[in-house]
Amino acid sequence: MTVSNLPPLVTVFGGSGFVGRHVVRALAKRGYRIRVAVRRPDLAGFLRPLGYAGQIQLVQANLRYRQSIDKAVAGSNHVVNCVGILFESGRNKFDAVQEFGAKAVAEAARANGAKLTHISAIGADAKSASSYARSKGRAEDAIRTILPDAIILRPSIVFGQEDNFFNKFADMARTLPFLPLIGGGKTKFQPVFVEDVAEVVGRAVDGTIDAGKTYELGGPEVLSFKDCLEAVLRVTHRKGRFVSLPFGVASFIGGVASAVPLITPPLTGDQVTLLKSDNVVSDLAEKEGRTLKGLGIRSTLLDTVLPSYLVQYRPQGQFSGTGKAA
Repeated sequence: MTVSNLPPLVTVFGGSGFVGRHVVRALAKRGYRIRVAVRRPDLAGFLRPLGYAGQIQLVQANLRYRQSIDKAVAGSNHVVNCVGILFESGRNKFDAVQEFGAKAVAEAARANGAKLTHISAIGADAKSASSYARSKGRAEDAIRTILPDAIILRPSIVFGQEDNFFNKFADMARTLPFLPLIGGGKTKFQPVFVEDVAEVVGRAVDGTIDAGKTYELGGPEVLSFKDCLEAVLRVTHRKGRFVSLPFGVASFIGGVASAVPLITPPLTGDQVTLLKSDNVVSDLAEKEGRTLKGLGIRSTLLDTVLPSYLVQYRPQGQFSGTGKAA
């Protein structure tokens, strides 16, 4: 195969993360050459078997350092940014990673004449009270200025084997006497399967969906926070034990947890702020077809996937029967 006949090169930032690894798999199946840009390439070797020999290359890059971004993007036809953080730690701040970093990726893509697909989040808003959502919103604004034809994807909470939502609460359910219903558990979500998100990214790289648009990705069901926790308990065969936490109390607990060094906080004050707003696809996106349904993708039900990976949290793991909950 000559150089001119090589498949297009796609650089994927954050390709070793939860969403990123599924994006890499989807692109590999399509035959693209993939350059995975991560902070620790030595820990991302598990990605290589997702493609044929030499198809997936690992390179070092950090969104806080512009030079590493430029090197990772050089020669690429398309760039996918999957990088995001759920809480701040050390030098990894929302502004640095999700705003400055996203802006730098867009600038590097423009300089190389590459297309860009950026994964944001439902609720991204430059005027949000949440630092997380505010940095996501500012990133979107910057990207639209730099690359008007960029494709921006806004998923609701993403579920799948390595997710940080359902796994977290399933683990809590086996160790704590109760699960917290923050704000009464009324916040609405539209859980979307990670492989459905990856499929949209694949189509964006293929060039089969409209450029310059923002797509909101939600699954087939709108569930309350309490509904989600009840699903966790049902799948893990645990009893329904809840305690309602007002937003003020939850914010205080989250603030204290965030201040403890060297631990991953189970909750932060900023996450509590996010829970004050529903996380679902907007009516406008539905009307304009900027959704999974509008793209002709049949979204995956939560109950068809959740048991496949939460079984490990049952009292006897995969050997648990269907008897009474623990």
